[in-house]
Amino acid sequence: MVSVTLYTRVGCHLCDVVKEQLDTAQSQRPFALEVVDVDTRPELVAQYGDEVPVVMVAGRKAFKYRLNPAEFLERLARAEAAS
Repeated sequence: MVSVTLYTRVGCHLCDVVKEQLDTAQSQRPFALEVVDVDTRPELVAQYGDEVPVVMVAGRKAFKYRLNPAEFLERLARAEAAS
């Protein structure tokens, strides 16, 4: 199963939208989702700062700020095929 990480922060409207889109996508194609609050670790704040939400697919940055659901499912399929 492909791992997907959502880097987010509390109070981020775009993060909430992307989380809902990921939840919907998960019903179409299963994947392991980890949600990480960047404000819990200084190194994540330094790395992602104001880029949140950031979506990583199989360890690679796939989206920031917004998520295209169709493109996300395509990237997920490619990651599955590569593993």
